Amino acid sequence: MPPAPPDLVPIKRALISVSDKTSLNALARLLVDAGVHILSTGGTFRSLADAGIHVTDVSDYTHFPELMDGRVKTLHPKIHAGLLAVRHDQSHQSAMLQHDIQPIDLVVVNLYPFQHTVAQGKPFDQCVDNIDVGGPTMIRAAAKNFQYVTVVTDVSQYTHIIAQFEEHNGSTTYDLRRRLAAQAFSKLAAYDAAVASKFHSQIGTQFPSTILMAATRKQVLRYGENPHQSAAFYTANQSTPTIATAEQVQGKELSYNNISDTDAAFQLVSEFTSGEPVCAIIKHANPCGVASGVTAQDAYLRALACDPVSAFGGIVALNVTVDLHVAEEIAKMFIELVIAPDATSEALALLTARKNLRVLLTGAMPDPSSTGLVIKSVSGGFLVQTRDNGARNAEQLTVASKREPTEDELKNLLFAWKVCKHVKSNAIVYVKDMATVGTGAGQMSRVDASRIAAWKADEASSNAQEEQSRTVGSVIASDAFFPFADGLVAAAEAGATAVIQPGGSKRDPEVIAAADERGMALVLTGMRHFRH
Repeated sequence: MPPAPPDLVPIKRALISVSDKTSLNALARLLVDAGVHILSTGGTFRSLADAGIHVTDVSDYTHFPELMDGRVKTLHPKIHAGLLAVRHDQSHQSAMLQHDIQPIDLVVVNLYPFQHTVAQGKPFDQCVDNIDVGGPTMIRAAAKNFQYVTVVTDVSQYTHIIAQFEEHNGSTTYDLRRRLAAQAFSKLAAYDAAVASKFHSQIGTQFPSTILMAATRKQVLRYGENPHQSAAFYTANQSTPTIATAEQVQGKELSYNNISDTDAAFQLVSEFTSGEPVCAIIKHANPCGVASGVTAQDAYLRALACDPVSAFGGIVALNVTVDLHVAEEIAKMFIELVIAPDATSEALALLTARKNLRVLLTGAMPDPSSTGLVIKSVSGGFLVQTRDNGARNAEQLTVASKREPTEDELKNLLFAWKVCKHVKSNAIVYVKDMATVGTGAGQMSRVDASRIAAWKADEASSNAQEEQSRTVGSVIASDAFFPFADGLVAAAEAGATAVIQPGGSKRDPEVIAAADERGMALVLTGMRHFRH
């Protein structure tokens, strides 16, 4: 049996080669003051030497010059044998002695900025030039031999080295070396995933034979959907404004459900790009109210009116700046979270009084037509599909009924269609005056969704002491075709005058006939929006 790995390993020789030179001099001076011999390369060597720090060029150690504009410099047996040597193995020790190889106890390497180069939109050839080869090779060798070698791959880890140097007199612990090795392998995997993704996008591969996913942990959450579940929030590198890039400017820590619902809310309001204020109030991933308004305050109040009972404890999303007037209204009831592109200082000052209210600002609105892949986990694997960025304008609709929709009906139908896209299937949405008045979500039958939406509208109307149901004179949207006419008939009985739906059922003629019998306008999109 090999001996147990040592807990403390003294650092006597370090190899430093970094593209990010933040805090580099401070770390290097600590090492030199502790008697550590530093090897370095290229720009890192020059930077340290210019700072008056004693450092040896790798070429002077290997007796082999850098080649091909620096592409080959650390790929040498004297480097990798020094990293990979098992210190208690006598044959390894003999080989090192025979070939004048010194052990390397610490590797400080961060990689060429490939992801940053891609994010800047640089030409493909320039991206390829920023694929690091020597760095990953050194990191992998050092991490594999973590029992004896300490590997540092990020500036944020410098503090761990400094703390252990001070606590353990220039040595590192086994626990730290193992944790840093795990982080190093994660770093390499993310780097390779980014390179593979760029190559696949360059050649137009939509679904590669192997998907490599890389995400950074943003926070460990208090729990998951339920208190007995553990959870964390990971973000992927992107520049599009999302829940992942939003800045939390106030409020308590986000929960798993907060993040999920906020994403749904922000995606919904992102559909509306005309500049007119739109507010969505989300509860359990479904909208309980969506409305357009003259102002943010008007949009919020109209969205709230749809289902004020369900809105309690909900998520509010706006596609415009949160101003003082809408903030005053939001502060009147319990709201979990507000997300918007921006907020005025007066609005934030007022909302600060609600210390538990979370406020997230994204800086801008995303492009609803943006592409990308959506990944959903299932037991033992993942489902992957392109993002549902499908949309329809008035010119793309087909009028199937005898009566064409009025201009006002058409405007409301298109609004309802955008909202319906973000409601769990089966989904029916009633809209009147550019505001939802009833929503039926997640039902097993479409007729039940239609009835529930009408019932919700009746209840809200009754609570507001209105003379008639808000569904009278409304329009409805259905996320998929009506398999039977009963769902449309239920909407007609509730007072709806126009319908937008995909069509495509073998019973379309029956549904169209039912609309004609009731004088309803019926338009077809030719596109469905299932959301499971």
